[in-house]
Amino acid sequence: MTGTTRLLVRRIAREHRRIVVPLLIALAVNVAAYAFVVYPLSQAVGSIEQREAVATRELEAARREHAAARGTLTGKDRAAEELQRFYADVLPTEFPSARRLTHVRLPQLARQLDLVYDKATVTPPTIDRNSTLTRVRTVAELAGRYDDIRTFIHQLETAPEFVVIDAVKLSEEDEESSLLNLTLQLSTYYRTTAP
Repeated sequence: MTGTTRLLVRRIAREHRRIVVPLLIALAVNVAAYAFVVYPLSQAVGSIEQREAVATRELEAARREHAAARGTLTGKDRAAEELQRFYADVLPTEFPSARRLTHVRLPQLARQLDLVYDKATVTPPTIDRNSTLTRVRTVAELAGRYDDIRTFIHQLETAPEFVVIDAVKLSEEDEESSLLNLTLQLSTYYRTTAP
């Protein structure tokens, strides 16, 4: 401020002291009220809003976890039902049924596809002490053309009966013939104990 401006302000302050002093007091009260009341309250409100936002995020996370846990429980129940259905409807019920899968079904399928079904050897059932399933292994020997063998394997894999192909061995019968020898190692299972 320049010198004349200062003089002018002092003169106005002296002449209008009755108005200027109450205005300055009101200004000081407003500044004090803002500093000691309004500003702390605005900080508190901001803090509350932040806590509310954090709580909302935590609530949403808890809801997602709850939904996932409920989905897991539902999935577990569904898996248990599917497993019981698999045991009841798909797996053979005892050793003779499991043996029929390889001694009846395989020759039928071979005849349908013009394959020569040579023989099948069944290994005695293997009982695993830690499982309720018993494994029945079979080695089957067949002969035929490549396309028929391929179709045979495909139909065996997609059949409703539960048969697992453990190993496939393919060899030529002789050089003049177009026939191939097929040796299949198969497994099926049946339930050892009641569910």
